[in-house]
Amino acid sequence: MTKVDIFSGFLGAGKTTLIKKLIAEAYSGEKLVLIENEFGEIGIDGGFLQDAGIEITEMNSGCICCSLVGDFGEALKKVLAQYAPDRIIIEPSGVGKLSDVIAAVNNIHSDEIILNSFTTVVDANKCKMYIKNFGEFFNNQVEHASAIVLSHTKNISDEKLSACVKLLREHNSKAELITTDWDNLSGNQIVLAIENKDTLADALKTLQDEEVCPVCGHHHEHEHEHHHDHEHEHEHEHEHHHDHEHEHEHHHDHEHECCCDHDHEHEHHHHHADDVFTSWGVETTKKFTANDITAALNELSNEEKYGIILRAKGIVPTTDGTWIHFDYVPGEPDVRTGSAATIGRLCVIGSKIAEKAIAELFGA
Repeated sequence: MTKVDIFSGFLGAGKTTLIKKLIAEAYSGEKLVLIENEFGEIGIDGGFLQDAGIEITEMNSGCICCSLVGDFGEALKKVLAQYAPDRIIIEPSGVGKLSDVIAAVNNIHSDEIILNSFTTVVDANKCKMYIKNFGEFFNNQVEHASAIVLSHTKNISDEKLSACVKLLREHNSKAELITTDWDNLSGNQIVLAIENKDTLADALKTLQDEEVCPVCGHHHEHEHEHHHDHEHEHEHEHEHHHDHEHEHEHHHDHEHECCCDHDHEHEHHHHHADDVFTSWGVETTKKFTANDITAALNELSNEEKYGIILRAKGIVPTTDGTWIHFDYVPGEPDVRTGSAATIGRLCVIGSKIAEKAIAELFGA
């Protein structure tokens, strides 16, 4: 029997960091397979985990709610057949809906797997902002979690942490909640909490209680106002509710879509991730300095020029022969040296991003 553990979390919450900690401290000796789903054209995170000896299956076909309905099931079956692992860790796209991931695993209908945990990682400093601006996606990850692990709590004020917990409890009153800084917890302590079977049963019941869309098989809380563009599944069979053609392109016209200053908490329509978010990604041979990358990341806070940037990451060569690995979430650039990649890669994700201006910023 293979355990399946799902680690969701909005862009930059720290899913990969948590997974690496659990691999090092709690899952040692197990045969592991990590399945990632990247939003965007360029997969970055796989390189960060290869040193841990984990099998990586990256799927860069587009937004998670589309790739999981089709490709994901076959990928999971292939992993089971080829590796027969003790545990499969699924790290969905940061803009994916946890309910879609759980449903996709359930749809495998395999006696070889057991859904072991649904964990959502939440950045304690950005909880309120993400609920307000991207509630359709962020709230879904919170509401369907059997465990919620807060990140970046080390230096947070008591008031801000308490407010974050209160907001999360309004959306999920039963999930196991971890607020202690990870450095003060062992991997085994975290695993014992997230594998609490009582909360897992509650999370499964929440999903099962929702209605299932007869068109796409997704679970939607407000089915009576649910509109799809299913042109990629049923060409010309019905009149569409969206002008957007869902073809996994990364150049979108979002003038008719909800934007990031819209309060999604009361939004009842179901959107695909690539209706709301866009990504820019390139391969590059350009050499950078750490100062080049740091300056570029700091510039990304200029919303008027670059759009609303939620995440940037990359691995690029330097002028002195080393390699830079970088991560960025608003206000928190992280630039460090790391192992070489086969080619440099840059990726930026956000809402209504200015791709041309971003390309010029990085000189790519």
